Amino acid sequence: MDRAEPEWSVCRSQPACEAVNSPPAVGRLDAINLRHHADFNKLWAGQTISLVGSAVTTLALPSVAILVLNAKPAQIGILESAQFLAFPILGLPAGVWVDRVRRRRVMIGADIGRALALASIPLAWVLHALTLVQLYAVACIVGVLTVFFDVAYQSYLPSLIDRRLLVEGNAKLEVSRSGAQVAGNGLAGILIQALGAPLAVLVDSISFVASVVGLAAIKTPEAVSAAAKQAPRFWRQLKDGAAVVFHNPVLREIAACTSTSNLGNAMSSAVYLIFAYRTLHLGPAVVGAVLAFGNFGIAGALWAGPLARRFGLGKTLAACALLFGIASLLPVLAIWKFPVFFLFVSQLLISFANPVYNVNQVSLRQTITPDELQGRMNATMRTIVWGTLPVGALIGGALGSAIGVLPTIAIAGTITLSAALFIRFGQVYKLAAAPAST
Repeated sequence: MDRAEPEWSVCRSQPACEAVNSPPAVGRLDAINLRHHADFNKLWAGQTISLVGSAVTTLALPSVAILVLNAKPAQIGILESAQFLAFPILGLPAGVWVDRVRRRRVMIGADIGRALALASIPLAWVLHALTLVQLYAVACIVGVLTVFFDVAYQSYLPSLIDRRLLVEGNAKLEVSRSGAQVAGNGLAGILIQALGAPLAVLVDSISFVASVVGLAAIKTPEAVSAAAKQAPRFWRQLKDGAAVVFHNPVLREIAACTSTSNLGNAMSSAVYLIFAYRTLHLGPAVVGAVLAFGNFGIAGALWAGPLARRFGLGKTLAACALLFGIASLLPVLAIWKFPVFFLFVSQLLISFANPVYNVNQVSLRQTITPDELQGRMNATMRTIVWGTLPVGALIGGALGSAIGVLPTIAIAGTITLSAALFIRFGQVYKLAAAPAST
């Protein structure tokens, strides 16, 4: 179950301002790097452990439905959709609310709720009471809490560290997320094979506790902006947040590219494990190993900044979107020969392109958006780019049942590939670096 993840999501496996010159938040270290930033390291450590648990559930939750409850493609599509359904419904209101309160408290509350919801799955399994309806309900509950956590999380980072360190901070968090995919997917395959998928979900529940501990230990005071304290009308705040994205061509193009990519990726994710388990006849341990070793492309997170400086920010983003699309089509070749090889290469390319894209686009957005609008900007972006995930999952599940999983993966990969066009022929492609104002 993904959390705290940039807008370009890998399901199987996210007005004019002078943002750079804005004053640092209270208690924020003005350092040349984050090595000695104690509070950032607490956040980073807690999230790293938590993300390993999330990677386990990414494989374990649909495996529960497929291997334990014998779910069909359409039912897996509903399960995938349930995880992200809250974003198009609650994303914008969550952004307004998050800009009015202290974001760290929101994150802690969301983590506690998600830990309890996920723990109900192995409990129900032990009691022989587990059903698909419960899986749908847990996915929805976790999805709602993830809306608030993710909006608060991306809005909290610029208040914790200096904006000049955002690329470094996002790169470190992206390394953890990608590294967690390596450890989590491999661990998930072993746990599912040895203990069963329901007990594997318990690992994620426990990992949320680690996130709570890390967040609770942060000492840097978090100020609520003066604009938030005045509490202007809800609808006015919501409108202002949406205007930040829709009136800015850079943010619009990033939203279009990411949402299109997520649409195709969600379609593929709805049938990916059924394709691996039932069509290619691969076991959970093999699938977990493929996804784990395929995620060694995480080196992309370390090279996100250098690549953007060497080739230009816009060209780097376009190249990543193109590579992501090509990689999404490779599983089609697995039906003929060497299935493990093609699935591995696909995941390896995705795991490289994804962090380079995410680190650079998220840092760009955070840099050009004022502090008081961070929550609403992130919520608007999440509403748009994650709003396509439930739609894609439903379409993928329906197509998988109607025309088969292989044609569905081919159609989904083509849609993902087309996402690069929004960057290549837009204003973002012209950017050599993140502007101080837009």
